[in-house]
Formats: sequence, C-alpha cells, structure tokens
Amino acid sequence: MKKLNITGSGRVFARAAVLCAFVAALLPAALPAQEYTGPHEVKWIRIGDLRQWYTNAGMEIEYGLISRAAAQNTQQADELMWEALYYRTDTHCSRSLWIGATNFADPKTGLTYPFKVCQAGPRYLNTLTNFMPGEFKLYGKFNHPIVTVDGADGTENTLDDIVDEIDPDQSADRILTNVTETNIGVRCERTIYAYSQQNHDDYHIYDFVFTNVGLQDASGAPVNQTLNGVYFAFTGRYAPGHQGYIGGWHSTGNVSWGRNTVLHYIGDDPTDPLFEMRASYAWYGPHSQASMGYEADWGEPNYGGPGVLGAPGFCGVATLHADKSATDKTDDLSQPSSTPWWDTDDNIMNWIDSYNINQMNQQYAAMSAGHPDQTHAEAVGDGNFADLFGPGIGGSAQILSYGPYTLEPGQSVHIVMAEGVQGLTRRKSLEVGTNWFNNAAPFVMPNGSTSNDRHAYKRAWVWTAEDSIKETLKRAIQVYKNNYVIPQPPPPPETFTVSSGGDRIVLEWAANAESWPYFNGYEIYRASARPDTLYDLLFSCDKNNVVNRFDDTTARRGFNYYYYIVSKDDGSQNDVKPGTPLVSSKYFTVTNQAAYLRRPSVPTTLDSIRVVPNPFHLGGRSIQFDQPDRIAFFGLPPQCTIKIYTERGDLIKTLNHTNNSGDELWESVTSSRQVVVSGLYIAVFETPDGEKTFRKFVIIR
Repeated sequence: MKKLNITGSGRVFARAAVLCAFVAALLPAALPAQEYTGPHEVKWIRIGDLRQWYTNAGMEIEYGLISRAAAQNTQQADELMWEALYYRTDTHCSRSLWIGATNFADPKTGLTYPFKVCQAGPRYLNTLTNFMPGEFKLYGKFNHPIVTVDGADGTENTLDDIVDEIDPDQSADRILTNVTETNIGVRCERTIYAYSQQNHDDYHIYDFVFTNVGLQDASGAPVNQTLNGVYFAFTGRYAPGHQGYIGGWHSTGNVSWGRNTVLHYIGDDPTDPLFEMRASYAWYGPHSQASMGYEADWGEPNYGGPGVLGAPGFCGVATLHADKSATDKTDDLSQPSSTPWWDTDDNIMNWIDSYNINQMNQQYAAMSAGHPDQTHAEAVGDGNFADLFGPGIGGSAQILSYGPYTLEPGQSVHIVMAEGVQGLTRRKSLEVGTNWFNNAAPFVMPNGSTSNDRHAYKRAWVWTAEDSIKETLKRAIQVYKNNYVIPQPPPPPETFTVSSGGDRIVLEWAANAESWPYFNGYEIYRASARPDTLYDLLFSCDKNNVVNRFDDTTARRGFNYYYYIVSKDDGSQNDVKPGTPLVSSKYFTVTNQAAYLRRPSVPTTLDSIRVVPNPFHLGGRSIQFDQPDRIAFFGLPPQCTIKIYTERGDLIKTLNHTNNSGDELWESVTSSRQVVVSGLYIAVFETPDGEKTFRKFVIIR
C-alpha cells in the first residue's frame, strides 16, 4: 500500500497486507460491486456553538446533505460548524465507520472470508446491504422556542431543530438515538449527546454499543457465529481552512478539502500526562506556496485586507471509554490500538463493497495497522505540506481503530468518543487578523509580552487553540465520568417576539425561566446589517428589576437589526468558571430575519390609509411581499385598532396596532388560524380617541 508510514510498529500493517494478498489469491472471485444507494434521513443538532447534522445510516459521508452531482464548487459537507453563528465555518468534510472481522462465514454467499469489512463512508453509503437504518429519534430537554420577527418565523433554527420527544429529566439538551443493522451481523446503537451551556456547547459525545446479533440465511433462518478479530474503525476528514477558501483569500491549492490539514495524535505513550485523553486533533498548516511565505500563512489570513482569520480553530476527537473486552467493561487505555494516517484520495477511502475480497483485505489491514512511528504532524514538521504526498492530494485523515475484540453471539462492546472544535473567538480572530494585516506593532502576545514581529504574533495566537481543544476534550471526559450530567443554565424564554415600529423596535419574551431556582435575569444582544456578525450587549436586567419587554429606541432608520436573548443564573452553578453566570444558548433565540424602523406614523389624519396589494392575487404573491400571504396597511396613525370583516359583516380578525409606526402587516389568517378565502373584505380603523374610517379590499385565490 502506498502513502502509509509503515516503519517500526507500522510493520504490523505490512505483514497484514502480505497475508491479505496471499489469502485473496486462494479464494473465488468477488461478487459484483454493490451500487451506491444514498436515501437516508437527516437530523440536525444546532443548539450550541458546534453545529452538526447526522443521518440514520450510521455515519455522515461527504456530500451527505446533497447529491454529489448537485454539489457546487463552494459546497462542502457543512459538518462541525464552529462558531456556528457565522456562515461557512464548517471544519469537517466526511466521516466513516468500518467494522471488520476475520474468518467470517457469510450466509449470503456461502463463502468464508478471511477478512470481512462492512463500510459506511467516508464518501459513499449502501443503505440496502451494508448499514441498514433503523430507529432514528431526537429527544429534547425542551422544545425550541417560538421566535418571530414582525409576525413571521424569525429563526432558521426552528426549521432544523425538530424534536421528536420531550424529556425534561434527560441529562443533555439534545439526545439523538440511531440504530443500524449491518451485513456483518453487528447491530450499531449510536447515541449522541449535545449541550447548550456555554462551557459544554463546543463538543458532541458519541456513545456506541456494538452487539453481535447474527444474520439470516437465504431461507430466513437465523445464523449466529462468534466474530473474531473484530475492529471498529473511525475516520474523519478535517478541513479547518474552509472559511478562508470560500472567502477567496486562501493561499493556494485545494484548501477546501483539507489539503493543508495537519493531524496529531496523543495518548499512545503511558508516560504522557495526557495519556488518558487518547486524542487526535487537527489544524490548518501553512501552505508551502503561500504568497507571503510559510510563516505568514498561519491561521489562513486574508492577504487582501483586514478581517477574520480563515482558520482560527483546532478540531479534535478523544476516546472517553473503550471496553477491554466483551466481558470486561473497564476502560482499556490501550485503545484505540491503531492510529494510522491516510491519503484521503486513496482508493481505500472510496470502496464501499463488502463482498470484494481484495478491497476488504486492504481495508482490514489499515484497521489493524497499529501505531505509526510518527504522527502526521511529526512527519510534516515545518516542511512542505503541498508536496508531502504529491500535488493532487486532497488531504490526510486519521484512522482511529478499536480492537481486536471477540464477540460471541449476543455480546457487546461499548466505545465512547467526543468530538469538538475550539479556537479564537470571532471577535479575537477579527482583532488578530486586522492587527496582522495593518502591521500594528507593537503586538500583544498571548502571554502579555509584546513583539514587533506580526507573523510571530499571529502564529502565537493561533496556537492557543491547541490548548483550547485539549481543554474542550478534557471537559467531555469529565462529563462522561459524571454520567453525562452538567450544571444547567435557566431555560431560554419559550417565546421571543421582535416587532418593528416607527420610532422603536419592541422585544417581548416569555417569563418561564423566572421559576428557575438560580435565575438572575436576562441579557439582550444586537447586531446590525447582517445576522452573522458580532453582537453587542444591548440590555441587561437581574431578578430584582426583571422585565419581559424592552424597547430598542437606539435603532436608526435605514438599518437592519438582529437580536437574541439569553436567560442567566447567579453564577453559583458554574463549575468551570465559578462566579460567571451560566446562560441559555443564543442559538435558541437568535433571529435571522431583519427588524427595522418602519415608516413614520401619520398622527393627524386617516385619509392616507391604504391596503397593499389591492387586490391581493395569489398568483402574483411572488412579486408582492417576501411572505406569500402578506397584506399591508400603510399610512396608519401611531396607534389604532384594525378590525377585518367579511362582505356580509362577520368579524374575522382584530389587529392591535401599537408600535407607533405607519405600517401593520397581516398574514391573511383569521383569529381561528384559518386562511381567508377569495372575496371582498372591509377593514375598519379606529384610533384611541374614537376616530374611524374603513377601506375595502379584494382577495383572489
């Protein structure tokens, strides 16, 4: 096999490869290759700074959200998005899970395979014959809040954060269960835990139980066998430079797919203080062809202007637990037993045929390769990333393989992992990137010293992310040891309503969090121009002056505004930063629809009131408003009541116009939430002092 370091302990791989090739020559030809079949269901977890989608097929493959044929050059996998508030912050391209065993008697073919491998990913799935989906449910501690902006759905998260069941007593904010059956006779039960609390929202925990449940023969009769030499191998293709690639300021080469990604593994040395962590992590390595040179490319800065860094974070995965055997459930600190790094463009990553003898032999050899003499990072050093494997490579991937295990019928193996991303916050990334571009010496280094070397300054700040990802994974380890329980912040408000007015933007929210035992108020943050930018604190209150409405009177006409609200506690429950309040996640309430100051009201006359469009025609809604059934009343006084009647005089809707603007919007539904039918309607407008007028309008459906 090419492109794998096989010196020293890596010779395990070489011996296995020779054996595989010898046995393959003695066996009948493989069955025809299995066709790729991709139908699968997707669920998102997007409640914290780390956002990820998952499938019922067991793993998240490259282009798993869309077909490969439909993919655009700028479309990546949308995996491991951090900080997920900002666009194109995905740091991961694909995942895979391979399950391998030796001397496997396959009831489908009647053959005994020396090495049998069942594959899910990294590029393809076969949901008919390899990993067959079963149970797939998302459980929530509470539902996603209802967030509206001017009467319409105000947040994209509502569409994706769809909970199947609510369990207020569960340990995590979101728990996703996923069961798949495989053609190797192993049932895979995957449980994913995610949190919204700020100290724990940058990782997800993957809890796997693999059980030997057997197969059926051609007649449907059960066939059970002991599985020997079983390995469970996971791969992931990190690409932490994607943001800069999409922004167009990447240095050169195929940065999008992780060409610059450097991988490092810690934990195979018992003398290492971090031995128990057993983690692989990755970062963006400077490109050898960067226009300003190697040192300048750390963090993937924008060479064309000041701004955020394209790669401000490190990605990583840690082992939290791996059974010593099917009968010994204590944690085996020698697992994973194999950690080779691999060319992600190698054919071994494309094969998805669990009946092709030669392909399975090579994949099993990789799964059982042992630990290489050097990690990928050690092999790269400060060298030429582009030329390490040749100019055409898309990047490297770390294989984490657990085994070998023996599984008798009915026996299980339990493996738990955590994956996360951490690094410079958006605000710090912007500061460092801008200072670097402007050469704003002297530069303040992370340790408080100063330097006149802008490249050293940027590199030092980027490398603080290494400690950050380790701390993230350490927290995940402790959470697992604590049976997935963490201190909880108050829940977010169940409703958050933003209403644009003529001289203010009104924000109102539910009071459900106020019964929380450590509740201590709210904070509101605001951004202008676009939703994926920096938010600043706009309003704060504590339990002694708590309110459920805030009028933003500092908004300026002509600007779009975006908001989120968090509930906070008194800081007594924070086990990471004692004294710092725990807060509900901004992702529960952040708006992606703009609020803005509307037309000024017309305080002295009702003559200017008009209905737009009139007539309202369903066929022309695409050129009317961005909401399909929206009707507007313009030229209103600061406050009035609008009552809408049918032609025969039935009152169907009352709107209370109280925002001091000249506009009010109606979504064409009655008070009983029924869509209005075609016909003539009458709107009666009445001011608080009793002045009245009316307008007729027509709806055509």
